[in-house]
Amino acid sequence: MPIAFCLLLTAGAFAQEQGFASWLDQFRQEAQAQGLSARILDLALVGLKPSARILALEEGQPEHTITLATYLRRMVPASRIKAARQRLARHRPLLEKISAQYGVQPQFIVALWAIESDFGRNMGKTPVVGALATLAYGAKRPERRALFRTELLAALRLLERENLPPRKLTGSWAGALGQCQFMPSNFLALAVDYDQDQRRDIWHTQADVFASIAHFLSQKGWSLDQTWGREVKLPAGFDQGLIGLEVEKPLKDWQELGVRRAEGGDLPSRDLSASLVRPDQGRAFLVYGNFRVLREWNRSTYFGLAVGQLADRIAQ
Repeated sequence: MPIAFCLLLTAGAFAQEQGFASWLDQFRQEAQAQGLSARILDLALVGLKPSARILALEEGQPEHTITLATYLRRMVPASRIKAARQRLARHRPLLEKISAQYGVQPQFIVALWAIESDFGRNMGKTPVVGALATLAYGAKRPERRALFRTELLAALRLLERENLPPRKLTGSWAGALGQCQFMPSNFLALAVDYDQDQRRDIWHTQADVFASIAHFLSQKGWSLDQTWGREVKLPAGFDQGLIGLEVEKPLKDWQELGVRRAEGGDLPSRDLSASLVRPDQGRAFLVYGNFRVLREWNRSTYFGLAVGQLADRIAQ
């Protein structure tokens, strides 16, 4: 590599680090003004540097890089369906107890557990404070920077309230924690100490993991008497302007418009509102209120469809 190009890269990295250091000083002042102690800010923030790897991952979200079919093959393979059914059978008494308390079907709890962390096997090893600081500073879109700034503040509060050293707080590249991959703000608001041992342990205690998932969904408006949606077939010449979450119609209206189940049968006769989604101009899906709740968990349409598909297969 030419020396001049190497110098240019070094200068660019230096400028980024200088900008990050200035941003971090301002952030620290805001955090201290919001009541966070100098002790935790020193422990968590001193020496932080932005991560180019984290920023690259943030720009490579699956809906921008792969098709829905590829995503579903990766997220809902036969091996995961089999493992999820085994986990449901193994933990059925606990899951049914939690389901009755929070009003969330066991298969959706297991599906989220499976997709988020592969049943706790992949919780991530990235230092969360550094990841969130990088994204709060350097994410491309301003709304994303604001989101991660909020999550960084929540992560610092979590460290202080739970009396954890920052090095112990590891998770995904985007700052998600534990077997259910809660963002720090969701941990603070919605994690549950189901076994009542004075710890909301979403890392090691499955009762806390399952109850935290169910509590999240319940608090966001989950309906026990509904599923997430279903794959459908559209008639020839269907109005593409009706596709999207901003359009909601009763199922009977979609029936009148020629929308049918994927195998060709009539839609359910229930009085439910639904929207049509077709993320990459391939398969089409009618989605209900519970799908919108899944988007409160993760804004990705691909993610919501994968959770729904896996839950359906678990329950078969």
